[in-house]
Amino acid sequence: MKRKSMLALLIIFAASALMGACGSKGQDNASSPPKASNEKAAEPTPGNKNDPPKEQVFRFNLHSNPPTLDPGVVQDNVGMAVLNGLYEGLTRSDENGKVLSGTAENWDVSPDGLKYIFHLHKDAKWSNGDPVTAADFEFEWKRVLNPKTEPAPPYAYQMYYIKGAEAYNTGKNTDPNSVAVKAVDANTLEVNLEHSTPYFLSLLSLPTYFPVHSSVKENPKWASNASTIISNGPFKINDWKPQSLLELVKNENYYAKDDIKFTKVQMTMVNDSGSELNMYETNQLDYAGLPTGRIPNEQIPILKQSKPDELEIKGIASTYYYLFNNKQKPFDNVNIRKALTMAIDRQLIVDKVTLGGQLPAFGIVSPGIAGVNGEFRSEHKDDYLKENVEEAKALLQKGLSEEGLSAMPEFTLIYNTDESHKKVAEAVADMWSRNLGIKMKIENQEWGVFLKNRTSLNYQVARSGWSTDYNDPMSFIDLYMTGSGNNDIGYSNPEYDKLVHEAKQSLDNKARMELMAKAERILIEQDQAILPLYYYTNVALKKPNLKNVYVDYQGNIFFSRGYYE
Repeated sequence: MKRKSMLALLIIFAASALMGACGSKGQDNASSPPKASNEKAAEPTPGNKNDPPKEQVFRFNLHSNPPTLDPGVVQDNVGMAVLNGLYEGLTRSDENGKVLSGTAENWDVSPDGLKYIFHLHKDAKWSNGDPVTAADFEFEWKRVLNPKTEPAPPYAYQMYYIKGAEAYNTGKNTDPNSVAVKAVDANTLEVNLEHSTPYFLSLLSLPTYFPVHSSVKENPKWASNASTIISNGPFKINDWKPQSLLELVKNENYYAKDDIKFTKVQMTMVNDSGSELNMYETNQLDYAGLPTGRIPNEQIPILKQSKPDELEIKGIASTYYYLFNNKQKPFDNVNIRKALTMAIDRQLIVDKVTLGGQLPAFGIVSPGIAGVNGEFRSEHKDDYLKENVEEAKALLQKGLSEEGLSAMPEFTLIYNTDESHKKVAEAVADMWSRNLGIKMKIENQEWGVFLKNRTSLNYQVARSGWSTDYNDPMSFIDLYMTGSGNNDIGYSNPEYDKLVHEAKQSLDNKARMELMAKAERILIEQDQAILPLYYYTNVALKKPNLKNVYVDYQGNIFFSRGYYE
């Protein structure tokens, strides 16, 4: 058996991502900003070292109401921002993606990398005082994989690395005991994999792998009410006023409670970026910006001059793109999709619209993701279809002719409520109008409605974004496999599926990267199933005395070990 320190060396995390994009962002339609607390963190004062600590309250903006706080169902950064404070998986990760011990104090790995034995902290407890056991993990993982679970967990496929998981989730085997996850005793969990997976430990910090309390068996709506959410992480939920405020308080039953300095975390839900900036500047927020909030684009150049010590701009491994509904005419025609893609000037968008140092994107895998010897994006260039208006015009006419159309029908581009998304959509609509003579509408939708419409393929063209779940191109590449829970474009290509399956099973890292590069070329260049726009950066404002609150290489905000100096 190998100890965790040995396996961690196999996982190379690129903290210096040049550019990236945050995953899907949630915004809501709150008509006016809710009143935020003006409570400030108390300044440290001299005194006896045994004096009670001063109250420390961390405040930031969620932008919208979380669609769910069920770890098995969540798929957006708004919900994940909350869950990362409420729950803890077997592992955690630091700012750079290095694997840390979580609810599992340590673990053993077999020499062939197929068997993991996790040893849980014996003093790990739920927020109600019940012990956290290996059975809680086994129950939740099998609940996520159960094909009868409603709503269907979109990330169930991320557990297919576990032996028997895919067969059970797809109904080929109806016995939950066929899934190779077993609670050996209260503090020992045994997991067997289908094949060696170097990044398996990093997957365990995803909400999909979090445990849930056994009480959820009796209450199917447990995740929608603060009073019925029992968590095992650094914080517990204290109050939840949808579309207004969500408050966490320190979980005194957490095994590492002495490491937690914030006594409260208050999250507002203001969807206007200008209001969010004003709240920060008037000391109603301690952190403003992505991944759950937004700094107005036009303010970024000003803030670079006025608040250089508080403004943070960093690359994150994420991509901003548009979805084509591959099942709906005329977007089921590849030439029409290519025409729309080639009529976009991405450099103009990042230079004149987003203003945050983003990079034009032509692929889906972002910079910052590890390849063989460096970054995947450096080793496999996104030299796919570039802007070419004349070729775009010819492709559009070819596609329309194939569809028996004389002109492109008017269509709608939807985006979730956000001023930046609106400006990008307006710029794209203008380019399509000027370059291709296309008439279209843009429409904003409240986050929950928008997400539901995307998932159910109730759209024509839609905004999207993907923030990596782990430091491997596979986090992007397996999104659009046939039947994937995150395949919200209706895409299916047997050749693509075959390459992804082979990459997942390969033990040769160079061969894996080549297979994934071929798959990306099919998805983007051959089929143009989506329209990449740019690789995101994270733009945020943070109070100078706020420490150890960070956005990691994935674009997720972490605050559990934060404190005020």
